[in-house]
Amino acid sequence: MLKKHLLIIGGTLSLGLGVLGMFLPVLPTTPFLLLTVYCYVRSSPRLYEWIIRHRIFGEYLRNYLEYHAISVRAKVISLVGLWASLTVSFILVESLVVRIVLILVGLGVSLHLFLLKTPPNPPCETDARSRETCAPEKP
Repeated sequence: MLKKHLLIIGGTLSLGLGVLGMFLPVLPTTPFLLLTVYCYVRSSPRLYEWIIRHRIFGEYLRNYLEYHAISVRAKVISLVGLWASLTVSFILVESLVVRIVLILVGLGVSLHLFLLKTPPNPPCETDARSRETCAPEKP
């Protein structure tokens, strides 16, 4: 029982760090969200289903877990956000060493994003809110 509660707490803290990582350039989002899934799947089926079906994180996590891939939209948003925040940091920081680290982090994360696959189009399915989501038909 204690293990279950510790995993829920750890998963929730990890989720918070993952959300912060969406806005802070040097804090990664994906590893924290994957740790959240790991903790929730071992402690609470309800929380696991919630995070996997979440309107913001759900598709991103499912694509990453099933295909080790992220959508083109997620790549573009990530790259634009990353380089925008790194540029601001670069301007505000005077230390040459920190500027070099910022550039290296940006290049490393960009390379990682470029190397990730793009997920296949999903088949038609109806979600919990009765909205049909379909991949476009191929000619």
